[in-house]
Amino acid sequence: MASTWIKPSTRPTTIDDLVNGVDRYNPTNLSILEDYLYHQIRSEEYDCLANLAILKLYQFNPDIYNPDIVINILIKALAASPLPDFNLCISLMDERTTSSHLDEPDPLPSTLPQLKNLQNLLYRCRFPAFWETYLSDEFENLRDNYTVEVTGFENSIRQVAIRAVTATFTRISSERLGSYLNLEGDGLVSYVQRLGWEIDSSTGTIIVPPNPDNQIEATVVQEQIKLPQLTKLISHAVKA
Repeated sequence: MASTWIKPSTRPTTIDDLVNGVDRYNPTNLSILEDYLYHQIRSEEYDCLANLAILKLYQFNPDIYNPDIVINILIKALAASPLPDFNLCISLMDERTTSSHLDEPDPLPSTLPQLKNLQNLLYRCRFPAFWETYLSDEFENLRDNYTVEVTGFENSIRQVAIRAVTATFTRISSERLGSYLNLEGDGLVSYVQRLGWEIDSSTGTIIVPPNPDNQIEATVVQEQIKLPQLTKLISHAVKA
């Protein structure tokens, strides 16, 4: 998984050369990296290191800062939970100077707290609360102006929930899984079938396939004490 994070299989050679070379910090290449971000948004691909390179260029060159790009990067990083991608992005923004060159008000100050709230809910696996918050009237601007443009955003969030369920459960009720995925009825059944999971029709329970994370195995610890060691132990006890 680490190798995929460092170099996704979908990363073009041109981008790989930029990310791993000295040109990573050349502001003249910013448009190439931004175009690649838009490609990620349209194609459901994701490349954290390439996106971090954009934020680093903004940090070095505040005059080329684009808040919409930053918001899109953070939205893509949301679906990487529980990996630290979102916080890595935030760490490159803390010292950003005031963007006086913008023609319109900067949307980031009002949007960033919302994104942090969503990330916190995902990180703590509070998936029903995530969907309730994300679909609330307060987050309408985020949905209408940003996440609507990110292809497969809601499904990418569902994948975060599925990763947590896979690592935790062997069986889970349809109602509970539906609340995690914001799905119900035929939509939930169809999604579970695409995962290849079984549904117990009599109880509505969904069977999560066994994997190294959700299997409980007893561990037997056996200690061997040799006679000379036991003799020393008894001798010390007698002296005490």
